[in-house]
Amino acid sequence: MSRTWDLSAGTGGQPAHPGLRGWGFALLLLATVASFCGYVLLLPLVPLWAARGGASEFGAGSTTSAFMLATVLTQLAMPWLLARGGYRWTLPAGAVLLGAPAPLLLLTTDLAPLLVLSALRGVGFGMVTVAGAAMAVRLVPSSQMGRASGYYGMAVGLPNLVLLSAGVWLALHAGFSAVFWTAGLAPVLGAVAAAAIGRVSGGTVAPAEPESTAETPDPEASRSRGRMYAALAVPLVVMLLPAIASSGIVTFLPIPLENASGAVTAALLVFGAAMVASRWLGGLLSDRRGRPCLLLPAAASAVAGMGLVAAGLWPAQEGWAGPGGAGTALVVAGAALFGAGFGGVQNDTIVLMFRRCGPRAYGTASAAWNIGYDAGTGAGSLGLGLAIQHVGYGPGFAAASVAMLACLPLSLAMAGRSGPSRDRGSPQ
Repeated sequence: MSRTWDLSAGTGGQPAHPGLRGWGFALLLLATVASFCGYVLLLPLVPLWAARGGASEFGAGSTTSAFMLATVLTQLAMPWLLARGGYRWTLPAGAVLLGAPAPLLLLTTDLAPLLVLSALRGVGFGMVTVAGAAMAVRLVPSSQMGRASGYYGMAVGLPNLVLLSAGVWLALHAGFSAVFWTAGLAPVLGAVAAAAIGRVSGGTVAPAEPESTAETPDPEASRSRGRMYAALAVPLVVMLLPAIASSGIVTFLPIPLENASGAVTAALLVFGAAMVASRWLGGLLSDRRGRPCLLLPAAASAVAGMGLVAAGLWPAQEGWAGPGGAGTALVVAGAALFGAGFGGVQNDTIVLMFRRCGPRAYGTASAAWNIGYDAGTGAGSLGLGLAIQHVGYGPGFAAASVAMLACLPLSLAMAGRSGPSRDRGSPQ
């Protein structure tokens, strides 16, 4: 008989943790890579597809905003779903919703249907992101939480590393059809892997108990939830501001550099590589030291990197042929610095939030972090689109760099206060 999602495989009614080498964790990574292939391939291409259909910078950016709005609205419901059996089906169902509508984008470049299809894909992405991040830490013991988050971050980041740059290049040189079809099929294959996780992992991915099962209000529970949300607020803000800025790289960078495909390919490649490496390193150091070690230097790196990209794009305007050698160097170096900073911020903030919430509220921590990430990306696409439309690419990217300066004192405060006794002693 196969094992089910609700089986307690350990002693004392607690599920056993096969850990990082278990089949369940391997299948989760496979499902994550496949699903994010579909996401990453289209992240810079749908705005470019809309722009080719005549949409303005604001209209092109609104496709990402529609995607992220649907993502965030879905993520708001995910803690409730995960606490009531959602681990069984949300990841595979979300992967199907993310992939299946992608080939339909080929039918039109009109903005309205592109917004509808983007929103539908966003529902699937919201399910994938929250369920995947929460399952990553449920499948391992607490001593492996940082590395589990790091490896999960690598599974998220590898598609960014390979496809964020290659997808744009392939679309510009081989056509959009093959890329859109690939972005549709990959998440569907990921859904197959996701559906098998429960059969090999047993009760490690089932919620310990619902986060709130009471029919009547409980004042003490309300106060406890209030303290938990307060503990999540600062790391959430530190992650939110770089997430807003990241939309400049993934959504708008290909547009001014459309005539310099080598520059945009290199910039997106180093952005993805640095983000993956930094997120893995952050997870490793977090487990070893029990605190967020990269938070402050990562935030500083993100600020500096976005400033360099702004300098490289400062001359960009209508009819611009692209950056010269110096401009390309600035854009590529800035993308690398920003990617390294953003990756470190991602891992340290999500691990900090998981530790502060405790196992019973992993779904809440995952939803809050992913909502901040995706809301930031969506708001950045909208806000930066408006800024770029009015003041240009260079000043728009520079404004994002200045806004991220607020992360530095917050990161310094968290790095000084956080430690094993504080973050591991989270509210249960």
